[in-house]
Amino acid sequence: MSDVVPIKLACLDLAGTTVGDIAMVERAFAEAIATQGIVPGTGAYARAMVHVHRSRGCPKIDVFRGIFPDNEAQAQAANLTFERSYEGTLERAGLVPMPGVLEVLDKLRGSGVKLAVITGFSRSTLSRVLSVLGWHDRIDLAISPEDAGGRGRPWPDMVLHAVLRTGVEDVRQVAVAGDAESDMLCGRRAGASVVAGVMTGVHSRERLLKGGATHILDSIADLPSLILSDDVGDTQVSPPAR
Repeated sequence: MSDVVPIKLACLDLAGTTVGDIAMVERAFAEAIATQGIVPGTGAYARAMVHVHRSRGCPKIDVFRGIFPDNEAQAQAANLTFERSYEGTLERAGLVPMPGVLEVLDKLRGSGVKLAVITGFSRSTLSRVLSVLGWHDRIDLAISPEDAGGRGRPWPDMVLHAVLRTGVEDVRQVAVAGDAESDMLCGRRAGASVVAGVMTGVHSRERLLKGGATHILDSIADLPSLILSDDVGDTQVSPPAR
């Protein structure tokens, strides 16, 4: 295709996409909500956890602001508990990269593709995550909402921040991969030509397509063959896995 441009920057999500820590994140949310009087077994708790699920990928403080509207102090307190809970579990249990992810990072960088990790975690939590993973020499950037002026997904700011930091000339040279609808919205709004929904996380194929996924991948391990191909199109959605 004459309008195909080479991918020069890949923006990758963490939880559910490159790292298998979904259960840890869910537990930290549940603990944080409980400290604010919303306990398991109640309707309020069920509604709060539905909101958590729908908001996956968004900045954590924004998720808590949605649960505790008009009460910034409560949202901030819950967010602090979340960070302490998650980081505590992180130190005790560590993190497990998704199968094949290290090979993905090495292959993409070896092919000249810049790599940025983008996340809804705070800068402090992101720093802890990277320290545990030991990925500093495998990626070019790690971006939290704070690094992009405070706006995380579904806004495009973190991807655009990565574009500016890496010197990529055209947003069409960007690929975004994530497991949540907010990842897809972020990538689409940033103008990325590849917005890949990964089926190892929290949201269904339908949710990913609703968010604007151009491709659906079984796992992050499928990303190199997609973005290093000469045949990447704007709207190629892979068929569902059988």
